[in-house]
Parts: sequence; structure tokens; C-alpha cells
Amino acid sequence: MSRLPFQISIECSLPKQGRQILECMDVLRSIAGVRDVYDAVWNGRAVIVKVFANSFKSAHHIKREWEGLSRLAKIGIDAPQPLFVGKTEDGRAAIVIEKISDSKTALDIFNKAENKNEKLRLLLGVCRKLAGQNSKGVLQKDLHLGNFLISEDKIYVIDTAQMKFFPNALNKNHSTSQLALLCCCLPHIESVSVRRLLEEYFDEREWEIGQSDEKLLIEKASAYRKVQIKKGLRKLLRTGKRQIRIKAGKFRAVFDRSFVDGINIEDFFEKMDSMMNSGHALKRGNTCYVSRLSLNDRDIVIKRYNYKGFFHSIRNTIKGSRARRGWLFGHLLEMLNVPTPKPLGYIEARNGLLVVRSYIVMEFVDGTKLEQFLQGEGVSEQKRSQIKQQIIELLDRLAFYKVTHGDLKHTNILINGDRLVLTDLDSMRLRKSKFSYRLFRDRDIELFARGKRDGSVIFDNLIE
Repeated sequence: MSRLPFQISIECSLPKQGRQILECMDVLRSIAGVRDVYDAVWNGRAVIVKVFANSFKSAHHIKREWEGLSRLAKIGIDAPQPLFVGKTEDGRAAIVIEKISDSKTALDIFNKAENKNEKLRLLLGVCRKLAGQNSKGVLQKDLHLGNFLISEDKIYVIDTAQMKFFPNALNKNHSTSQLALLCCCLPHIESVSVRRLLEEYFDEREWEIGQSDEKLLIEKASAYRKVQIKKGLRKLLRTGKRQIRIKAGKFRAVFDRSFVDGINIEDFFEKMDSMMNSGHALKRGNTCYVSRLSLNDRDIVIKRYNYKGFFHSIRNTIKGSRARRGWLFGHLLEMLNVPTPKPLGYIEARNGLLVVRSYIVMEFVDGTKLEQFLQGEGVSEQKRSQIKQQIIELLDRLAFYKVTHGDLKHTNILINGDRLVLTDLDSMRLRKSKFSYRLFRDRDIELFARGKRDGSVIFDNLIE
């Protein structure tokens, strides 16, 4: 990839308008061997450029996107204007579309919303847009909030290569599936919010809600949510809008874009260990070393997983390092609306192909360890009951998605104000079967119940 900004030349084939020069200003997404997406300028106009690797699949994708955007315009659905299709100087296929100025994805707005009511209002607006699309025969296969743009209270749809067009309005079965995908955007699928979206959608389509409609919607949303989580975790290992993948010498890393802003990343790699030594050590052990420090006025924690021999390196290379798992599961908990220290990046130091050390960088979260909290003399019974209920809800939520922690000690749960914060995620797993989940969940509960005072009482209330 060239250093930004850089120019790209495209010979237009649709429509025929010769060679066009664009200035690429930023990388919006990069999937190695598949496509690169750039924020660019063409003749003074802000545009989006998608450049694909050479393959039949890429030509098919571009054809579908061009035709999809054109069809949306014909049936009166707001979407970016397709500008031209062509090939770069090195023969790669490319499509250029209008950039909607001053727009944000519905996902960005949703994530920055301060409370549930704001989030629900946004979803209701998208719900109405979706009902309008479906009533005109448009089915969005890759339906998520990142595929809706909002500018001045107007909602645009994007990624038309993942759309199907039907001559008539979608029936109730297809429509319920579409609405279920939208319900997956909720932090946790709860009947009150699902019911509100169902009412809004059915009202737009002028349908009556039947007795089984809500139950069917929740079942479909739950199934889709589990699939989306697995897909979302895979995306976190490549360059995207929120994160960037970096290779430098012996280091391989993925960082949150906000963290690397203003940092010389190669210098950071070389100085990580010395920075940790000059910081405040939180834990020193043979397995890992944890240090709290300040970087660019940001309070962070770096956790290093030490080299433990050749066979340990082979295992970490094949199965993925513990830092990589911490990065993935930190984001998983974020998807499930479970508070945890925000993961800012993970780094793997390699010797040839083998991972010899790994590091995870997180935001520092202050709090009282659960063990100390339960023993505190100044804690009211009402507060204890509130925390116990939160633990039950947290474990129920993890159980719904078959997630086990792997090291569920009292010291790995912090009390931060009125919320629980779950830490130390490198042993966490997403179990594939009920049997596997129950086996490791029992181990979690057994380990937790060894904690001093009140540990086992909490689990007496858990519903199997």
C-alpha cells in the first residue's frame, strides 16, 4: 500500500469517459487479497473508491453494486450515486461512488448515544427506512447499522452488492428475518425493545401483529446475533474502520485507530519493555508482567505474556497468542454490553514464524476488587444485593452466548461506581456445544465460589 495521500489512475469502462485521476486521502478498509476502500477526491469532489484484487468474484461484486445503486435510485430509495467503474494501471477493478458529505454511519451514532432511549430512537428511524425498502422489494442480506449513513436526519443505504431485488413487496417471513437482523443491533436482545421495533415496522407496513410474531422475531434475532458475533470477531484481526493491522520487523499487531494517532508505532514497539519497567508494576510473574503507565496523556495498562519455551511458542502460534484472545474477547464483551477495560491493541513478537512474546494494551479502569468489596464494612446490604444481582445478570448474559471466563476469581471482577468490570480475559472461550459450555461453566462457578465470603451465595440464585 502506498503512503497516503497518493494518486490513483482509473481507465473508465462504465460510463466511457477516459482516464480519471483521483487522490486517495485515507484508508477506510483493507482486506488483504480482496479489496481496499479509500476516502478520495475526484475533480474536487469527495468520493469513495473501492479497488479489488483480480478475480471473477470482484467483477461480479462491482456489477452487483453498480446495478444495485442504480436500481435504488430508480425506485426512490436514498443511496450514494454510482459515478464510474474501471481498471487501475495495474489492472485491478475499481468502482467510484459518491461520498455523502457530513455523514456518519448509524453504527457510529448508536455507539456514541448516551442512553438506551437515544439508541432506541435511532433504531426506530432505521426501522422505518427498512420497512420502506422491504415494501419496495429490497432485501438487505448484510443488514447492520454500518450499512446505513445518516446526514442531516436523512438515512442512506450502502453496500448494495449484498442486496436482492424482488418485483413485489417482501412477505412477512422475509420481513421478519430482516427485522430480526436489525434487532441484533441492540446491546442485548430484550423483549421490551424488540416489541417496540416490531410495532414500528408493522405499523409502517400496515400489518397487524399476530400472537406468534414477537416470539418468532426474538428466536430469529438470537440466532442471527450469535452468527454476527463470530463474524465480527474475525473482522477484528484485519484493517477496518475502527482498527488497523501493522507489520514492522518482528512485530505483528492490531491497534484501535484512536490509540495509534500521534504515536510513532515502530518506536513504541522497540520501547514497550522499557516503558513497562518505568511504569507502575501491577503484577510480576513467570507467565505475565502487567504495568500501568501514561502515554499521550492516556492512562493505560500493558500486559506482557512471557516466553515459556519452544513448544509453548508453537502452541501460541497455531492457536493464537493470549494477547490476541484478550483483544478479541474484550471486543466480544463490548458487543454483549458487558463492561471491561477497553482493548487498545495487541502485539505479537516473533522469531521467524513463531510467536515468542505477546502484549495487550488496554485502558486503565480504577475499581475495587470484588473480594475487597464484599468484605468492606461500609458497604450497605442494599449495595451488596445490587452487586450480586448484577453478577447474576452478567453470568446469564454470558450463558446465553455460551461464553466461559476460564479464570473467574473475585480478583478479576472490579466494582467501578455502580457497575461491574470483568477483567483478565485471556482464558475466555466461546463454546460451540452445550456440553462443553456446561463443563467449563461449572469450573468457572467452582473457582468463583472459592472466593472469600458470599461467593457461593450468589450462585444459589442462578437459573440453570
